Amino acid sequence: MLRKIVAAVILVPLAIVIIAFAVANREIVTVSLDPFNSAEPAASLSLPLFALIILLLIIGVLIGGLAAWLRQGKWRGQARRLERQVQALRKKVEAFEGTAGETTIIPDVGEPPARLKLKPPVR
Repeated sequence: MLRKIVAAVILVPLAIVIIAFAVANREIVTVSLDPFNSAEPAASLSLPLFALIILLLIIGVLIGGLAAWLRQGKWRGQARRLERQVQALRKKVEAFEGTAGETTIIPDVGEPPARLKLKPPVR
């Protein structure tokens, strides 16, 4: 419940700011992708300024997410490797638990030798 309230407190003002930005920046701009001919560009894009900025923001978020995903690849690989090890160890434990019903003979060691007995400390 608290999570929904915090999300609403953050998202509602953010949506208001984005809508106000879009209304204030409705002018059409032309983005030229041809650096050699600015008068008659071979590739250009005409769209409202707010759409251009939001589009560039979305592209930036996607590139940043891709970069983070690529940097964390070694951690994901290590997690997969460790998960395979855990599964193998679980199978070994299950195999040992299956043989636990069998009786095993444990030798009786009796009393430890006298030289291994510890004496209390002297004050």
